[in-house]
Amino acid sequence: MALHPPQDTNKLIFAPADDKTSSQAAQYRKGALELSDLDPKSPFTQFHTWFTHAQQNGVHQPETVCLSTASLLSGRVSARMVYLKELDEKGFVIYSNWGTSQKARDVEGNEWASLTFWWREVERQVRVEGKVERLTNAESQIYFDTRIRGSRVGAWASRQSKVLEGREQLEGWVREIEKKFEGEEKIPVPEFWGGLRVKPEMVEFWQGRESRLHDRFQYRKEEGEEGKEVEWKIVRLSP
Repeated sequence: MALHPPQDTNKLIFAPADDKTSSQAAQYRKGALELSDLDPKSPFTQFHTWFTHAQQNGVHQPETVCLSTASLLSGRVSARMVYLKELDEKGFVIYSNWGTSQKARDVEGNEWASLTFWWREVERQVRVEGKVERLTNAESQIYFDTRIRGSRVGAWASRQSKVLEGREQLEGWVREIEKKFEGEEKIPVPEFWGGLRVKPEMVEFWQGRESRLHDRFQYRKEEGEEGKEVEWKIVRLSP
């Protein structure tokens, strides 16, 4: 990748260029987005439309998403890449360790989280902000059963985010779990592991455009009267 000559020798990277033949950043020209292109009622329907389009147009693992959480009272933010595993009218579901991980500590004291999908091949991103809730063990078991045995054993074995003395220690824990469930095909989901649903208050759809003049639309949740359907207001945002 070509780089501009650094203006300051202390900078390891400065204004990365598009490729070796250009000194400018990449331009987005693959599409545009208008209000009329969006589902008028549901960000979930709109996301499903975009997700299906991404699957059909060469986006590598479009379920890959950045989950961001924040610790209170420090306000310190942490982020990590995970996989979207479910979508319904309640929200977006990912699965992980909720016993020892940083995100577990974050959501224990702060119920707000965000998701960011980036689909380079179609020059689109989707942002989600909302409160979180844990799925029940019974709900998590349904997905857990679809994982290969090694991943189910790994979920039990890993003390996620804990300091390891070496790879051998982790492999020892795996051997212990393999022995625990030897001869058993049905492995129960661990109490400390399972699904987390992000229930959106906001969903933004972003389409890259030239000169960084991107198209941005947000669905904003508007609470109606009790017993009535949730309504979503759609607004266009300046890039």
